[in-house]
Amino acid sequence: MGSSVRELAGATPATRDRYVDLLRVASLAAVVLGHWLMAAVTPDGVGNLLAVVPALQPLTWLLQVMPVFFFVGGFSHALSYRSLLRKRPGGSTDSVYSAFLRARLQRLLRPTMVFVLVWGAAALLVQLLGGGGGLSGVTLRMVTQPLWFIGIYLAMVAFTPPLLRLHERYGWGAFAALAGAAAAVDALRFAAGVPYVEFLNFAFVWLAVHQLGFLRADGHLRLRRPALLAGGGLVTAAALVAFGPYPLSMVGMPGEKVSNMAPPTLALLCHGLWLVGAVELLRAPAARLLERPRAWRTVVAANGVAMTAFLWHLTAMFGVYGAMLALDAPLPEPASAAWWAQVPLRIALAAALTAGLVAAFRTFERPVPTAAAAGHGPLAALGATLCLLGVLGLSMVGFGGLLEGRTALLIAIPVSAPGAVAMTLCGWLLVERAGRGPGRGQRP
Repeated sequence: MGSSVRELAGATPATRDRYVDLLRVASLAAVVLGHWLMAAVTPDGVGNLLAVVPALQPLTWLLQVMPVFFFVGGFSHALSYRSLLRKRPGGSTDSVYSAFLRARLQRLLRPTMVFVLVWGAAALLVQLLGGGGGLSGVTLRMVTQPLWFIGIYLAMVAFTPPLLRLHERYGWGAFAALAGAAAAVDALRFAAGVPYVEFLNFAFVWLAVHQLGFLRADGHLRLRRPALLAGGGLVTAAALVAFGPYPLSMVGMPGEKVSNMAPPTLALLCHGLWLVGAVELLRAPAARLLERPRAWRTVVAANGVAMTAFLWHLTAMFGVYGAMLALDAPLPEPASAAWWAQVPLRIALAAALTAGLVAAFRTFERPVPTAAAAGHGPLAALGATLCLLGVLGLSMVGFGGLLEGRTALLIAIPVSAPGAVAMTLCGWLLVERAGRGPGRGQRP
């Protein structure tokens, strides 16, 4: 592993934007650390530190960094799709689209499917043996929650080609249209009380942030001062929270009627603008740091296992708490002095267990070389849609109550864990099939 990282780092072209790679790793690391810190586990259940200590909620304006990851995704997707267009100048739109989907989804879905299948088998075994109560039941319900991020990211990949064309034609106007649609959705939701309309902002808000990545890829964010983007986003988000129906926390809170995250709101979009502007202000000094070989090798190594670590970090966290309960180790009252004193040890143990899980499963994150082929765009789009619905459904229903047929509502459709797994698996197979092109005996 060390020699391959050294070779990859040494072979990095001078034109590569290393800061984007750093942002990808740093944003996922911040989410992982945030989850480990916010979990307030007691023998009676799992709570949220931000609910125990509401005064800590302003920290989410710094630590809720998922918009940065989606911004980086937009940058990477623009470069990847354009690269495929250059490599296949005579190729059909269908073939380029299916090749793009397959290439982008392969590294995302392979580790995800392994995670889903391993946890599905474990959940079935636990419940057949009569378990599923207490902390194990909570784990089965919550361990799949981060998969919502995978689902949203799948949508961004699928929408990249048409939205990139809109960006190339309208530039900032395409972003403004998505942001305006997000504002209109919130107006219909809060002012007119239109039911279910808020779910449209899962698309409008996150795709607007993704569109900022296109602007970054074409250098438009450098032409517009990032300080204006950061300041404007921060002031607008603060005004929306102070005078509108939006909560202070930029992550979901238990028991709140309105969440800025699920579904996302205009306030979260403005928060994303503030974060994107802020990280752009740090680009020059960070780029100088990444010119150092050791720093760059660290980023390369972390990027190679980042998705695997993200998928398994809650497994590690619940494993640490489970071991503490099994050993009768004390679990202090959340936010007490003893609880804070125990935080470094719990995080160190969770990090060590995550490292072990990464060592076991990292091979599934490595890209697999594929031969170029004429693809099938509609089949690839159908596969991506099934993956999106399956992964989002599984993030909501979890693996708890598997034998009882537990379901959750995905917008307005009941979905079970087996159904969600089946949709994801079928979708992945369709994307793979579409990327390989026509089968034997078929005309391309």
